[in-house]
Amino acid sequence: MRIQLLGPLGAEINGNSVLPTARKPRQLLALLALHPGRLLPAGTLIEEIWGTDPPPGAPATLQTYILQLRRHLHTALTADTDTATGAGTGAGTGGGRPRGAKDVLTGRHGGYLLRIPAPSVDVHTYEGLLAHGHRSYEQGDDHSAATALRTALALWQGPALVDVTTGPILRIEVLRLQESRLGTTERRIDMDLRLGRHTQLLAELTELTARHPRHEPLHAQAMVALYRSGRQARALDVYRRLRTRLIEDLAVEPSPPLQRLHQAVLNVDPALTVRAGPRRASTFDLYAR
Repeated sequence: MRIQLLGPLGAEINGNSVLPTARKPRQLLALLALHPGRLLPAGTLIEEIWGTDPPPGAPATLQTYILQLRRHLHTALTADTDTATGAGTGAGTGGGRPRGAKDVLTGRHGGYLLRIPAPSVDVHTYEGLLAHGHRSYEQGDDHSAATALRTALALWQGPALVDVTTGPILRIEVLRLQESRLGTTERRIDMDLRLGRHTQLLAELTELTARHPRHEPLHAQAMVALYRSGRQARALDVYRRLRTRLIEDLAVEPSPPLQRLHQAVLNVDPALTVRAGPRRASTFDLYAR
């Protein structure tokens, strides 16, 4: 079974879709898939669907939604078994008897769990690649770190769960994932800057700073990339536009590190050409003190 959460919701078993069209079963599938192999109490699922003030019939309605999900699973599992040669493998367990819908979406102890391997869900593959990238970063291997983070980011097909209605629990998860995506992008750009890829980053950073017009670390990275590409005037213009936006929108000046970076660009500071010092700080931290 493969489930995609980093973008539009997707779910299939060997090419057979198990994706419901109804809004609330889709919410349930997304929440269960975020925690594969973990029992989620019925109360948690009810809170996601109805909030903190569910209707009296919520437990019974929840069971109806679970049955709808199982029907989709059953249809896909049956098609998988019918087309397999020899013993079917159901949801991809690697052999043995075909798994039934209740084996995949199991109810026990007042809750439900999706019994699938964590790597079947793109979020968990993404987080595994992040962990690998962070280990490589700490070990000083910028090439491996950049590759792992780039591979992780390539799993995204749009905003997380972009076509799923989210309740209070999924909203927190979506926010966490979106923040992780942005942070991972920043870290990967830092790796690429240390590897001397500043010219290749210019188009991406132009788009990112336009999309996040008050985000100081991205603007700092754009300034460094432009400066190292011989475009000092444009680096200074990035700072000017950010400062104008911060003053107009928030009535604040850029942070001290960004002001010092701006001064370094003005002064043609040799430190700006250093790719990776022993401190291995981020681009934004070059002038933090």
